[in-house]
Amino acid sequence: MNGFFAMISRMKYINRWALMRNAHSENLCEHSFEVSVIAHALVTLHNSKFGGSLDPERAAVLGLFHDAPESLTGDLPTPVKYDNDSLRQAYKAVEENACSALISMLPEELQDSYTPLFVHADSDLPLWRFVKAADKISALIKCIDERKSGNTEFCAAEKSTLEYIRKMDMPEADYFLENFIPSYGMTLDDLKK
Repeated sequence: MNGFFAMISRMKYINRWALMRNAHSENLCEHSFEVSVIAHALVTLHNSKFGGSLDPERAAVLGLFHDAPESLTGDLPTPVKYDNDSLRQAYKAVEENACSALISMLPEELQDSYTPLFVHADSDLPLWRFVKAADKISALIKCIDERKSGNTEFCAAEKSTLEYIRKMDMPEADYFLENFIPSYGMTLDDLKK
C-alpha cells in the first residue's frame, strides 16, 4: 500500500496562520494552489517581459508541492520557525525528514520523478526563487483579504510581507504587485466591470 497521495490530500486539514485570529481560515491546499498560479505567472512574466527562458509549468508544479511536507509536520508559524538560527536549522532537519518520508510512501518506480519536487535539484534552482516570491505574494494576499474583512490582526504582517517582497529585487514580483495586487482589494462587482 502506498500512502503518498492520501498524505498529500491531507494538506486540506492543515490550517495556516495559527497564531493569528483569522476572519477566514486558509489551509495548505488553498495556499499551494495560489502559490502555483502565481509562480506560473511570475515565470511567464520573466519570459515575456524580462527576456527569460524558464519553464512556467515546472514552476507551477513546484508551487503545488512546496509545502507538502507540512502534511506531516503541520504549519509551524513563521515567527517561531525563523526566531533564531538554532530553530531554523532544527526545522530544516524536520522538514527534510518529512520530505524523505513522503518520497518513501511512493512506489519505487515513481520516487525518482517526485524527488526533485522535495529535494531541490540544481536544474530547478532558478525556479525556486519564483516559488518563494509567489509564496510571499500569497501571504500578502491573505493579509489583504483579512484587512478587507475588518481584521486588523494582519496589518503588521501585510507591511512586513510587502517589504520582504520588495527586498527580493525581482522585477517580475514588482510587476505583479503593481498590476495585479490592487484588484485583490476590489469587490466582485468591481472586478467584473
